[in-house]
Amino acid sequence: MRKKVVVVASVIVTTTVVAASVLLRQWKRKKQRQWRETQKILRKFARDCATPVPKLWQVSNALVSDMKACLASGGTITTLNMLVSYVAALPTGDEEGFYYGVNLRGTNFLILCARLGGKNNPISDLNREEIPIPSNLMAATARELFDFIAVELGRFVSEHPNTSAKEMSKLGCIVSCPVEQSVVSDGTAIKWKSFSADSKVGKKLVSDFNKALEEHGVKLRVYAMVDDTVGNLAGGRYYNRESVAAVTLAMGTDAAYVEPANAALQWHGPSPKLGDMVISTQWGDFSSPHLPITIFDTCLDAESPNPGCRRFEKLISGMYLGEIVRRVLLKMAQETALFGDTVPSKLMTRYQLSSPDMAAMHQDTSEDHEIVGEKLKKVFGITSTSPRAREVVSEVCDIVAERGARLAGAGILGIIKKLGRIENKKSVVTVEGGIYEHYRVFRNYLNSSVWEMLGNDLSDNVVIEHSHGGSGTGALFLAASQMEMQNDDPNPDHDPDTDPGNDDDEPDIDDPHPGNDDHDRGNDVRDPNPDT
Repeated sequence: MRKKVVVVASVIVTTTVVAASVLLRQWKRKKQRQWRETQKILRKFARDCATPVPKLWQVSNALVSDMKACLASGGTITTLNMLVSYVAALPTGDEEGFYYGVNLRGTNFLILCARLGGKNNPISDLNREEIPIPSNLMAATARELFDFIAVELGRFVSEHPNTSAKEMSKLGCIVSCPVEQSVVSDGTAIKWKSFSADSKVGKKLVSDFNKALEEHGVKLRVYAMVDDTVGNLAGGRYYNRESVAAVTLAMGTDAAYVEPANAALQWHGPSPKLGDMVISTQWGDFSSPHLPITIFDTCLDAESPNPGCRRFEKLISGMYLGEIVRRVLLKMAQETALFGDTVPSKLMTRYQLSSPDMAAMHQDTSEDHEIVGEKLKKVFGITSTSPRAREVVSEVCDIVAERGARLAGAGILGIIKKLGRIENKKSVVTVEGGIYEHYRVFRNYLNSSVWEMLGNDLSDNVVIEHSHGGSGTGALFLAASQMEMQNDDPNPDHDPDTDPGNDDDEPDIDDPHPGNDDHDRGNDVRDPNPDT
């Protein structure tokens, strides 16, 4: 009897072991199959995002064509809607004095002041303060908004007075959105992306702002109001006369550059002082068949508040980089169980992954990508991940960042090519924004794309510099440069409201832009006609 029991037990154990072995083999085969599918998705995504040098030149050339067409047609036949910025003059670097500035943003504004000392002591005594706009003013009238800003300015000036002032201090103002202008001192149409305002915000901004300052006893005068990328260009020109363009790479993106006035048929204001003018390209709207757009980008665009618009911005700006990564990881989670058999619920939440968190994962150099694991847990609630799953996450971040940075580099060279400066002139481009400043790998990819496109012979002709002084300081440089022009104006207090010849009482303030690896790295692949 005992022998029978032993035999039966032995058979049961053997059967159990065999069954477990079969299940283990099946589980391993399943995991191997899932891993192959993960790698398949990753490789296809890398191919679709590839930006070899010839493709980058195709993108650059397409941008040049759109820029030329926009200037010739007033923006009616291109994806671009470039805005002429009627800045009377850019800084020369010799400006001196104490200036105040305001940077109007979507939900807050920055007030700052500093002393400019010319070339020997460019900027000193810099103070800045960020002030949130109260929620009750998000949909308020322009007058209420300017009143609030004037009160805060008055307090700031009392805390940081210009002790050597012999006349009314100068105030420059820049905004973090497109500004349609006729004459900068008359401040016309503006549309903040993050909140709405009545039609007064769309006309005579400078005049209205100055009235608010006067009524609240603030002894400042606004001399310029332009978008923030133009302000960055003013800062670049203050430090370097060879600065011809500026780029913003932050949550949004734009580029501004200096264009000879006779090249733009849009020009219908007074002649610029130096025969040049500053143009905001609004390059976030740029679109071309040559852009490496994937199914993830197409879905993102279709589900955005502005489908079909801002295609370039959706590839390179901080608002969208993390979201593209999330969409790729979601597909992997759903189809290959990258994070386990259950898809994490937060992974299905749109815009859950910010660009700073993406950058932290991408730049993780710890063993087994421990920071990636921490971020996945914090952002998506994924508590357990394998080292190779974390490696995949890092690779997806790398693909998205590399594509965005290299496309931004192609855009920069497109502007320099439009100016005919690639072959025989040195050009300095100022870049501002958290993506460029804090995302080291993104910055390196951008710089390397420019070097690769130009090759060894021409790479020294284009210099990319980080902006000087930080966010908002462009307002100070603009205040300084515009002050000289205002001093030359025989009627500096001219109010467009009282001008009988001004029939544009209700300009349109509608935002034309609602809503606001596997590639060739050969240095010898370049555009055969870089300045044509």
